[in-house]
Amino acid sequence: MTSRRLAALLLGALLLASACTSAPGSGSAASAPPAPADDPAQTPKPPLAVHTLTSPEVQDGWWGWAVSSKADRSPVLDTDGRRCAERQREDIWYLAGTTGGEVVRRTCTVPVGIPVLFPLVTLFGEAADCHAFMDTAKGSATLDGAPLTAEPLGATPIGFFGARGNAFGEAAEKAGNTWSCGLWVRLDPLTPGNHELTIRGESGAPVFSTGVDYHLRVAAPTPTGAA
Repeated sequence: MTSRRLAALLLGALLLASACTSAPGSGSAASAPPAPADDPAQTPKPPLAVHTLTSPEVQDGWWGWAVSSKADRSPVLDTDGRRCAERQREDIWYLAGTTGGEVVRRTCTVPVGIPVLFPLVTLFGEAADCHAFMDTAKGSATLDGAPLTAEPLGATPIGFFGARGNAFGEAAEKAGNTWSCGLWVRLDPLTPGNHELTIRGESGAPVFSTGVDYHLRVAAPTPTGAA
């Protein structure tokens, strides 16, 4: 057999082998790329079991939120509800009272499926301040005309440093380790639609009083980029 004929036979064998291994159903086709794993950063946190939160979790969480904004963006100083969503968490929705004075009326959109937490009246300071504060603390709240149960939480150690120029001033900026107390309301996620919430609270001598009438719109968040 000539060398030219031998080379041709070898080339034919190689082409035949290549065709066999790449044929459909041969088992050697490239597998589909794995589906991308969910990005943890894009997965929203589940709502908190609000009724299981401890006193430090309730009070530290709310106060940390309430002092985290400058006065001009503060939900506490908000006069109409435009700042309700300021610095909110994904798993709980805080509502603000006021720093005293006349009743404020606010309209807020609350995400569906998120529990709600707010104080009727609250204080941060020394433990002794809390003891005196709670002796005279009282208040009420109603949701769509039905009374809500307020929970007294006594002097509890918390810690925060407020934003510069926050609604509570320099004392909150430098608070660090401090104490909190107050009358608190925890709500399971509200049903979609419109709700009327009233909040009243007072304590002290002379009396410090706070009051807010909320018109709450409970709805799914609008997707980013939606018209």
